[in-house]
Amino acid sequence: MSVPGSVPGSVPESMPGYRSGTIAEVVGLHATYYAREWNFGLAFEAKVAHELAAFLTGFRPGFDFFAAEWDAQSRLAGTISLEAPRPDEPMAHLRWFIVSDTASGSGLGKRLLAAAMAHADAQSFASVYLTTFDGLGPARRLYERAGFVLVSEAAEDQWQGGVREQRFERHAGIAARVGGRDA
Repeated sequence: MSVPGSVPGSVPESMPGYRSGTIAEVVGLHATYYAREWNFGLAFEAKVAHELAAFLTGFRPGFDFFAAEWDAQSRLAGTISLEAPRPDEPMAHLRWFIVSDTASGSGLGKRLLAAAMAHADAQSFASVYLTTFDGLGPARRLYERAGFVLVSEAAEDQWQGGVREQRFERHAGIAARVGGRDA
């Protein structure tokens, strides 16, 4: 992905789109959207900031995946991350996937998700999971086209926004069967 304004060599090559201020921009996109649409507040914003910062400072080039795309005005248009499996979590974890209001409907979300899944497949990750919540229809359709399947739903609400949490998983065998579809 082309990244206007990025400084070559400033971050690992495996973090396309990262530049100074990216964490704040990612948190800002999440905070703005989820406050407006779902009435999420400080607890959610702090969780995103804390966990994203920990992920990026502990980023493992060649294993983890991060991509951000910026618009012509140098505003964050969208981002996605994939945390590679760890000893305490054998599945890769798809996280911080969001597209700005101005980029919504442009195909950026589809491209970002495809890039993350291509990384998972290139690294031979057997499974990828994500947690989300009921009510995000367009995102759910993207996940399902990429081979994700809803495996559980619970009243648990890690975001503290009064939503019903869902877990989707994508397993290598299933992903291969849907690979011929336009994901």
